[in-house]
Amino acid sequence: MLSDKMQEKLNDQLNFEAFSAYIYMAMSAYFESMDLPGFSNWMRIQTQEELFHSSKFFDYINDRDGRVVLKQIDGPPTEWESPLAAFEDALKHEKIVTSRIHALAKMAMEEGDQATYTFLQWFVNEQIEEEANVRTIVQHLKMVGKEGYGLFMLDRELGQRVFTMPTTTA
Repeated sequence: MLSDKMQEKLNDQLNFEAFSAYIYMAMSAYFESMDLPGFSNWMRIQTQEELFHSSKFFDYINDRDGRVVLKQIDGPPTEWESPLAAFEDALKHEKIVTSRIHALAKMAMEEGDQATYTFLQWFVNEQIEEEANVRTIVQHLKMVGKEGYGLFMLDRELGQRVFTMPTTTA
């Protein structure tokens, strides 16, 4: 059984993951408005990943005989200065997610909640991948530069991304 404090913090993260999906959906819409369907696709896939993450928290809280509490989600930003600025914001956001996951894992260890600590290890590893993927795109966009030469090629590359449901979720 989850402590009241752990249940509250896991619910906060469940809702934050849903907010993350909302941010990436807004970025997808931004890229659609710029006629960058590949960038939009990348963000739509990111939206699906974040919803999957939220669902993992939902299921875990229920599996531990907890109570899921859904909260209101604030509206995300809807405009960015450039594709680079949008991806830089995405990287900042992923770093916030990482810090939140690490804080949850630390709390689980302090409480001696081995089950929650083990559950959170999947997210610790996932965040390494999340940050690395976004950081690579930021670097590619910096190489493209303000002139935008190569943006079309990067758009085509990002359009190839597909959502693959993780086979190992533990």
